[in-house]
Amino acid sequence: QVQLVESGGGVVQTGGSLRLSCAASGRTVSIDVMGWFRQAPGKEREFVATIRWAGGVTVYADYADSVKGRFTISGDNARRTVYLQMNSLKAEDTAVYYCAADARALTIRSATIPKSYEYWGQGTQVTVSS
Repeated sequence: QVQLVESGGGVVQTGGSLRLSCAASGRTVSIDVMGWFRQAPGKEREFVATIRWAGGVTVYADYADSVKGRFTISGDNARRTVYLQMNSLKAEDTAVYYCAADARALTIRSATIPKSYEYWGQGTQVTVSS
């Protein structure tokens, strides 16, 4: 089993920045890919960013079009920790942000789909006020 704990959410003004963190514990040696998703009230959970490692090397990092150029995903492969640096935040970025992980070598396309991931954190609220 793998447990994921997110942190770093909060309230920020439009144009501001936040850095989310997700720490994995348990059978972390099995994790190959981690991702961030978000869910706003009344909306479905949507892909934000993903990163995959193999042999200590980053295989890919990918982003939703809505966050490209503003958000950056990074991680510590050895510690199975992933970060999401969010800059130039907009009101539409307001959502609960979830960290996800899986032990399989997901394709970059599969890694954008929530049901591809086995493990999920509890979520952290990000609110962008205008």
